[in-house]
Amino acid sequence: MHRTARVGLHRLTNVQRKRCFGLLRSAADVWSCALELNAWRRQRRDTPLVSLEALYRELTLAGPGAFGELDAVGARSVLRRFSDAWFSAAKRRKAGDLTIRFPRRRRGLMAVRWHHGVFRLQGRRLRLPAALGCDPLWVQLDREVPYPAEQVRSVTLLADGGRLWVDVTAEVPVATYPDTKRPDPDRVAGVDLGIIHPFAVAGPEGQALLVSGRAIRAEHRMHLADTKQRRRAVAKRAPMPGRRRSRRWQQYRRREQVVQGRYLRRVRQAMHEAARMVVDWAVEHRIGTLAVGDPRSVLTIPAGRRHNLRVRNNWRVGQLMAILHDKAELADISVRLVNERGTSSTCPNCRQHVARPAGRTTICKSCNTIGHRDLFAAAIIATRTPTDASGGLTTAAAVLPHVVTHRRAGRHLPGAGLSRRDPRRPHRSSPPSVTTGEAPRGSVGRLWPALPTTVGSRSPNPCGEESQSPLKSGLRTR
Repeated sequence: MHRTARVGLHRLTNVQRKRCFGLLRSAADVWSCALELNAWRRQRRDTPLVSLEALYRELTLAGPGAFGELDAVGARSVLRRFSDAWFSAAKRRKAGDLTIRFPRRRRGLMAVRWHHGVFRLQGRRLRLPAALGCDPLWVQLDREVPYPAEQVRSVTLLADGGRLWVDVTAEVPVATYPDTKRPDPDRVAGVDLGIIHPFAVAGPEGQALLVSGRAIRAEHRMHLADTKQRRRAVAKRAPMPGRRRSRRWQQYRRREQVVQGRYLRRVRQAMHEAARMVVDWAVEHRIGTLAVGDPRSVLTIPAGRRHNLRVRNNWRVGQLMAILHDKAELADISVRLVNERGTSSTCPNCRQHVARPAGRTTICKSCNTIGHRDLFAAAIIATRTPTDASGGLTTAAAVLPHVVTHRRAGRHLPGAGLSRRDPRRPHRSSPPSVTTGEAPRGSVGRLWPALPTTVGSRSPNPCGEESQSPLKSGLRTR
């Protein structure tokens, strides 16, 4: 199995930075040449030149040094990406999806990949090859590569958020377990994807996991507010259409890219933390199969401009599913997608329709079952099969969770550690006094415990283990 880790470049000199961006621009020139070559052939009504052999032949005819310091291996990686994109679009158009277009867009920067045997990795130092007659490029990484050097198979140079990065891809083995701790494929757990709770997992024997994503949602909202404020501040000094952009405007655009890249990295790291919590919980309870409800059909329902934008920004369904599948596969746990339609509005005990609650607690009026709404859905998802296209339930009965483990993702986000209030949020009222048990003056809000608290009690849970609350954290029948 292959896994990729992104590592930043550390303390680049002006010459190193210019050479790195020169390689990315040269790779973009290779992409543009492939587009122009096929545009000319399309005008003459000739067969498009998209196979790897034909593209490599044209690159060989161009000769060394045709694309600056970019060597033949880096140029071939760009041509391979162009060929894969063209054939993927042709396959989807042949299947009937005419909205897919062939690659015809030029790019200013293009990532370059070098395979094993071409580059050299020595600790934090990385040697990148260059074209014939040019000196190789040595760069320094900002941290150690998380894989052994003998497992690294390729490195990719790219620019993201105004910074230079290196994606290191390595071949890692699948996790092995003793016979007593090996995941059992017959033990199935249902996974419900959401915004407030990215993952709600209901497993056999009444065990459940609830991962809170409120810190991630707060990061989305605060980033949107900051973006609006910055745009209002520079709206008056924005250049008019047709005028040349000033240096101040270029600095603002560069700063905007840096802030956007930092925001995306924070959210992506929080998603990885949430998926790691799910996989670790599944390994602990010997779960061998994760049945994940596929909610992508809900995204096509028109619900208004504001709601559609909120769902698109705050709920990255495809990214969540990809991250979970990647980590589960590495832990030797299979993932299957099932239809999740009607799971949040169905009682897992009597299978009757329940009204949507105002909060997260659902009460079934037919059998008086009380529990968490997302755990209702996860318990029903665990009983469904991927071959059931109609979304009906199997003959297996849903197991009601009664022991719920609470976790919180995104503890690295601002305001998610020691304080509940985001430090970027302005104060709207005077801080409370110290004698009432509130936070003192100068703090950002009421002190928040560093570890999750036990639901239904007033004392913090020092170990962060399971909490047994009959109303909020689990399900009970009156």
